[in-house]
Formats: sequence, C-alpha cells, structure tokens
Amino acid sequence: MNEYVKQYPDLMKGKKVMYVHGFASSAKSGTVTRLRELLPSAEIVAEDIPIDPHEGIKMLKELAEKEQPDLIIGTSMGGMYAEQLYGFDRILINPAFQIADTMGEHGMMGKQTFLNPRKDGVQEFIMTKALCKEYRAVQEECFLFGGERREERGERIPDEEQKRVWGLFGDEDPLVHTQELFEQHYSQSVSFHGEHRMNDRVFMESVVPVIRWIDDRQEGRERPIIYIGIETLRDARNQQRSSAMKAVRFLLETYNLYFVAQAPNYDLDYYKNVLEWTREVVNVPAYGHLLFAEEPSLLLGDYLIMPEASHSRTSDFMGTRIAFGSDTFKTWEDIITFFSRLGGQ
Repeated sequence: MNEYVKQYPDLMKGKKVMYVHGFASSAKSGTVTRLRELLPSAEIVAEDIPIDPHEGIKMLKELAEKEQPDLIIGTSMGGMYAEQLYGFDRILINPAFQIADTMGEHGMMGKQTFLNPRKDGVQEFIMTKALCKEYRAVQEECFLFGGERREERGERIPDEEQKRVWGLFGDEDPLVHTQELFEQHYSQSVSFHGEHRMNDRVFMESVVPVIRWIDDRQEGRERPIIYIGIETLRDARNQQRSSAMKAVRFLLETYNLYFVAQAPNYDLDYYKNVLEWTREVVNVPAYGHLLFAEEPSLLLGDYLIMPEASHSRTSDFMGTRIAFGSDTFKTWEDIITFFSRLGGQ
C-alpha cells in the first residue's frame, strides 16, 4: 500500500460509496483503487460512463436508484454528473460544470485515448463538435433541483439538499474553475491545496476528513471534542510548529477538532491573519471548525489544548486541560503519545 494511504475499517462501514469518474477515464481509475484501500469495510460501486452524455447521466441515475449509495463521490466531469444525482450525500471534487468549454479550451477535441481500461475493451474515441454540443446540453441541467432553475426566482437549492453536497476545489487547478458557480447554489464550498488530479497525500488530507464528517452525520455519531488553541500550532514567527499538522491528522481520526483563536476585539488584521493562516496551514479540517472566543474556558468539550502561559486563564474549563509547552507536553509529539494511550477516550 502507498505510504500515504491508510485503511479506515470503521469509516463508512457496511455502506455503499459510488464513484463517478472523470473525462476519458473508467471504473478502473486510480481513485477507485484508492477508495477500496481506504475504506475496506465499504462497498465501492463504479461503472464506466458512456461517452454520450445523455446516455451517461441516464445510466448514472439508474445506477444510483438501484444501488442507493450512502455517498457519491464525483471528480471533474464526474462531479458535474454527481451534482445532478439529487437526494444523495455527494462530494464533488473539482467539478467540471462547464465541461463543454473545458473540452474546447484544453485540447479535448478530436481523437482521444482512455486513461484507464474500459470494460468493453475500447481504447479510443472521437470527441466531435456535435458530441461537445450534447455535453453543453447536459451541463445546462446542473443546479436544476426539482426540475427548475430556482435562481431565476431569486431562490437557492433547499437547505436540506445543500447540506448533502460538498464542493472541493483545488487552489492550483489549471483546468476547472467553477467554485464561484458552485457557491451560487451551495454553501459547503472548500478550497484544498492541490491540482486537478489528486495524489494520495492530498486525498488523505482533503477528502477523507469530509467523508468522516458525512459518516458521522449519517450515524448521529458524536466524537469527543478537542479544542486546539491556534497559538499551539504556530510559533511567534507565524510558522507551523514541528509535528503540529501530524498531530492534527492523527487526532482527526478519533476526535472532533475545533481550532480556537482569541476574539479579535475589532482587530481586523488579527482576524484576517488567523483566517489566512488556518486556510493555508490547517486547510480543510478547519472548515466550519474555527472559533474566536473571548473566554475559551467556557467552551463545552472534552479537551482544551492551550499554551502553558494561558493555562491559568482556563481553570474553569469543564474537561481536561493540556498545557502545551509544559514539562509534560513540551511538544506535539508528547501530545500524540498522550492521546495514543487514551484509545479515543
């Protein structure tokens, strides 16, 4: 197994995850292999999508109706298709909502070779102007929840459906730039550090946390809460402390993490600095999990990790306090060791 990939036997256990591949790919893509390695207790459903887009969306709707997946993950063109599979929890990764334009701009016309083996053995296909026109027609079917374009009436897709859809967008994607379009219709929009195609490290750090949030919501699972003071993650020079993100990735597997900063008290520069730092360094795990608090000791949770210098100010915290920088918890490696022994408690 790749050094970056871990197995999570309890994640999506006993559930179905349907994968919708991208342009010129197949059900044998590397992402399917990656999902099966990551989620050994889940059933991964994937099929080759027909080149004709009308046949493609018809097949995918029928497949979703038949399999009733607990989660659908679509990448690139697959993200465009997956958006239209309403009623299911979905993660759209770099969704190509304007696939017809993308084809024209990035040399996807004419003779094309499939990137992965197809079940029917076909290795090549021709992308014609007529076929591209059909893709444009299908892309126009995006955001038509309930068969209507709600924004024309000043409305958005209903909140209940919005909660089921996550959009993940690589900040270095050279092909697809649809985040603003997504945000016109959905609220759960997250930028991750990566390009159009995701490697194993990026998938682990950016997609797995979202899968975990979805699984927890489906199960009504409440993990123990750890509040982490931002100043324990960075030093006086605003640099990431040694092993800080290693610890965050480790703790995310078992705990619900929130990142806490001092309330800015009208200091907009401090507020912007914290936002930019967490987006740049913590990235996806900080989405919806960043708090500004005047009195962190009043937060309700199980653990509070704060700098030793502020330990005395958090004496009212009802859970376990961890003084970062103290003799017991001098480094993040010490904290990793501590929580390793707790076994998720």
